[in-house]
Amino acid sequence: QVQLVESGGGLVQAGGSLRLSCVASGTVPALFNMGWYRQAPGKQRELVARFINFDAPLYANSVKGRFTISRDRVKNTVTLQMNDLKPEDTAVYYCVGGTGIATDYWGQGTQVTVSS
Repeated sequence: QVQLVESGGGLVQAGGSLRLSCVASGTVPALFNMGWYRQAPGKQRELVARFINFDAPLYANSVKGRFTISRDRVKNTVTLQMNDLKPEDTAVYYCVGGTGIATDYWGQGTQVTVSS
């Protein structure tokens, strides 16, 4: 019913910035919240940031102050502005979406690599 497509990954030096973007298409339900997860090699997939209805977005402590999530509910897009990137931010980043806190839909993932 919903397709998520993300883009914007790449290779950057430590301290640099990237902006990830995701667009939802199809039948997007009411109160559909989008966000971002990431998974580094050999590690658990973890929440990076996401919206929950009209509350302030939720951030992982490791990215708070460096990353900013934003959305356009008319265009059904969500972005993740990533500043002051660190090597430990290297991971595949996934756009996620669902009603409430659900994660029913996932994008294909985009690689973010931060070199030192």
